Amino acid sequence: MSRYQAMFKHLDEQHQGALVPFVTLGDPDRATSLNIIRSLIAGGADALELGLPFSDPVADGPTIQKAAIRALTAGVSQADCFDIIATIRAEHPQLPIGLLVYANLVVSNGAQAFYQRCQQAGVDSVLIADVPVREGEHFNTLARSYGIAPIYIAPPDASAERLGQVAANSEGYVYLLSRAGVTGADATLQAPAERVISALKAANSAPPLLGFGISTPEHVQAAIAAGAAGAISGSAVVKIIEQHLHQPAHMYAALEQFVASLKAATNKP
Repeated sequence: MSRYQAMFKHLDEQHQGALVPFVTLGDPDRATSLNIIRSLIAGGADALELGLPFSDPVADGPTIQKAAIRALTAGVSQADCFDIIATIRAEHPQLPIGLLVYANLVVSNGAQAFYQRCQQAGVDSVLIADVPVREGEHFNTLARSYGIAPIYIAPPDASAERLGQVAANSEGYVYLLSRAGVTGADATLQAPAERVISALKAANSAPPLLGFGISTPEHVQAAIAAGAAGAISGSAVVKIIEQHLHQPAHMYAALEQFVASLKAATNKP
């Protein structure tokens, strides 16, 4: 049983959905980034979604773009990022850890070498944001050869055929978008039609996690009420980092409290 499968099984038994926070590795520097991730886990994160800093994150809005710039400005390398992951893996052997990356980061030094590093660090899944499912066969093969689950995005307006392809090629979970566009914390969540979730389930997909715009406990409740297996919160988490860059102790406490508030909203009726 994979770590994702074990997590979802445990949460089902507890009548809970999954709460998965996202941060950019190395933001604002290597040491602080490690403590940020520890704060997310202390707040009750069920799994982690982590980004590698990249100069052209086309799927991300301003908040996460600035996080990548901070990490790159601090000189954080891909090797540093994998070292952070390896440290977290050693501290939390059963915690699912996913990467959300861009194709250039995967292929720049060889895709096979990338997936091998993922395996060595203890990564469970890789979502390549700018590789659609129709172009992912090569990456799927490499990922699975190293025990890494490929993840794909299910857009809210996808056809039944495309959702079937996403379901067939995703392992671990499916990243379900609440809306089109780039990442960002919205005051009003545009929840997906139950049609999308129903179509994924009919295609025997891995559990869908709703992302893009998750920034309040009410958003998490709405995601679970719509049938999602949980929620991913990124920009709202990264915004807290931005607001407390010069007060790390306050940052860690605020992150832990925020994640705890979202996690409390995953309880099912």
